[in-house]
Amino acid sequence: MFRAPVHRGMRTLDRSAFHKIVPLKAARVFDNKNIFSVRSQLERSKDALQQERIGSVHADPDSERAKTGRKCILLRPEVVAATQEEAYEVVAELVKQQLIAVIPFKLRLGYSYWTYHDIITSILPEDEQGEIPSGFTQVGHVAHLNLRDEYLKYKHLIAEILMDKNPGVRTVINKVDDVGEENEYRTFRYEVLAGPDNMDVTISEENCTFRFDYSKVYWNSRLHTEHHRVVTTFKEGEAVCDVMAGVGPFAVPAGKKGIFVWANDLNPDSYASLQYAVTKNKVAEYVRPFNEDGRTFIKSAVAGLAKTDHTVSVFQKSSRDVPHTARRPARTIAQPKFFSHFVLNLPATALTFLHSFVGLYSQSVRQHLSVPQDEIPMPLVHVYCFSTKSDDNVKESAEICEEITRQLDHKMIPGTVRGPTALDKVEEGVEVFDVRDVAPKKRMFCATFRLPRSVAFREV
Repeated sequence: MFRAPVHRGMRTLDRSAFHKIVPLKAARVFDNKNIFSVRSQLERSKDALQQERIGSVHADPDSERAKTGRKCILLRPEVVAATQEEAYEVVAELVKQQLIAVIPFKLRLGYSYWTYHDIITSILPEDEQGEIPSGFTQVGHVAHLNLRDEYLKYKHLIAEILMDKNPGVRTVINKVDDVGEENEYRTFRYEVLAGPDNMDVTISEENCTFRFDYSKVYWNSRLHTEHHRVVTTFKEGEAVCDVMAGVGPFAVPAGKKGIFVWANDLNPDSYASLQYAVTKNKVAEYVRPFNEDGRTFIKSAVAGLAKTDHTVSVFQKSSRDVPHTARRPARTIAQPKFFSHFVLNLPATALTFLHSFVGLYSQSVRQHLSVPQDEIPMPLVHVYCFSTKSDDNVKESAEICEEITRQLDHKMIPGTVRGPTALDKVEEGVEVFDVRDVAPKKRMFCATFRLPRSVAFREV
């Protein structure tokens, strides 16, 4: 009764075709002061209509009574007459008390009532409803689809319905190649299915605002939880090197926590959007953007940080009546001379960047550090990668560690990450974290390990 009208094979969306009249019965309430009491009794007896997205109280179908504000309460479809006293005792009793009368009611439902799933299942042929396309990624006002080949003939129809049923969506696109297939910036080719070709989006994540052209930079809203997980491992006053920072989903929230971040991205558009985010979110004292190749940046950032003196004054919150010039810092945070974390979020190739960590603390860098070589704390490295998927990830973890071993020329095994000052006598443990599935046989991982001292100080 409440299903959308069926229009198999519709290719051009006709919203008027989804109007429907549902014949029901309703309890006409003679006096509005009794509406609450009558509705409560009918709901307890389950005689009132209980249908998702349809309220039970409506204007009386008689136009004259409706003008005076009279109401009626829709009854469940089985209630067809007030004479069925055995089955509907409450309805019969209310009629007997002359509080209500049971009347016919034509419930009019239109296109706006039904969900995306309701509409699309009424349109697609029954033999093509195995995996109805319903999932999408929303980035600002853009809905990003990745349609299977069998649904491409319905792509514009799907896009229009999706946009109608999601008020925040103004543009719907479909990806036409794999991310990173066309260029090293991880952008992708797309086609607009509905709405204007406007990819300039503004989004909020971790109370930070980002604005960018989605067609020119990499962004994945499904990594929000992962961004949060990693940033929570950073501590105030630490220094972090974000080698493939993108528009700043790690760097900017970290900056808001009082963490010093040297954030780099090779893509000029990502770099420009990162600069915007740093300014917009007022973290310029903590986050420093760069536009360099990641392999060279790993070493240049370490050398640059060792030679840079930078402090930030932290002020207590004060009354608005206190002039800014009269405020006094509660404390001062000094930027460290070494990084506590490196983040390499380029899953397709990030493991190949690990060779740049060999000889990271060269003699020219160590001369700018005020602590002895054996007291320099080794950083944690968070490197992202793709692999196959299994129930326990044992095989995948071993393979990832084998590649890290090859890149560093140092034995690395799955296990617990050691402390920052441990010597190389301790086994080099790698914690492999399952981030998300990206395809039926493909999974994204984050491998975290402490950089071995022998690797960091190796002469190159």
